[in-house]
Amino acid sequence: MAHGPLMLDLDGYELTEQERRLLADPLVGGLILFTRNYRDPWQLQALIHAVREIRPEILIAVDHEGGRVQRFRDGFTRIPAMARIGTLFHDDPEAALELAWDTGWLMASELLAYGIDFTFAPVLDLDYGVSEVIGDRAFSRRPEIVTRLADALIEGMHEAGMPAIGKHFPGHGYVVADSHTDLPVDSRTLEEIDQSCLKPFTALSAQLDGVMPAHVVYEQVDARPAGFSPFWLKDVLRRKLGFKGVIFSDDLGMAGAHVAGDFRARAVAALEAGCDMVLVCNDREGALQVLDGLKDYDFSPRSQQRLAELQVMSRPGLDSLDSDPRYNRVADQLEALN
Repeated sequence: MAHGPLMLDLDGYELTEQERRLLADPLVGGLILFTRNYRDPWQLQALIHAVREIRPEILIAVDHEGGRVQRFRDGFTRIPAMARIGTLFHDDPEAALELAWDTGWLMASELLAYGIDFTFAPVLDLDYGVSEVIGDRAFSRRPEIVTRLADALIEGMHEAGMPAIGKHFPGHGYVVADSHTDLPVDSRTLEEIDQSCLKPFTALSAQLDGVMPAHVVYEQVDARPAGFSPFWLKDVLRRKLGFKGVIFSDDLGMAGAHVAGDFRARAVAALEAGCDMVLVCNDREGALQVLDGLKDYDFSPRSQQRLAELQVMSRPGLDSLDSDPRYNRVADQLEALN
């Protein structure tokens, strides 16, 4: 079944009539959930069931990477910030790698059991100590450590049956500005980026099922933010790195995306640059503009195929998780690490 190029969000705990109509639009291929959509596990199950009744094949996502960025908390295991696992790596690399694998497995298993298809994780950025928006969301400043721990996390997610989406290509950690509220500019050369921030993406491109580019301008490489840049997405990510998975835009409502024009212009620019799916969050009018503007857009069949490959075929049951000794052991480990 065809997957449309737009991922949008919801206002609250239950679907409104407008949201039911939007979800039925074939241009809507994805849904992202936020904290405002979660009250408790039973409400989440009911919400996802209502969504699936309208669009069984829709891709349902969430930002649920741990630490500051975990949308569902009560009733879910508290996932520590990835920097905690990075710190453990310095003392005991093997224990850290095992915990990263188990973290990916548990995080994915919980989300899958409630009907979520994937989380936008892992974060592959490097922590240079200057970016507040990245900070402890990153495993480490050292690309080799980020690569090893992210690889383990991805393997755990795959073991559970969940796709892995790496972000923020080609690296957001070097800039101070937050692309939610500003347009960050990275002044490094392509060679400098290639020898640092790009390394985890290069090493893990074959394992990743999706990638999300940064709303950052790498001014010595391209005047456009990476998410609107054919050079970054087609020449580097697709051709040089050989990436075969889905490219998601970051939220087109973020300040870092405003440079591309109005919402319709942003969506078209992202798709033309190489994105397979664009996100419009926290701006219903913006989402409606994108839907109207893409009605006659010639959406790539290859993009639709890539999106279809993200659909989850099997999910664990909640009861089976609760009775799984590994699940309970890992949950205790992660709670102790917070």
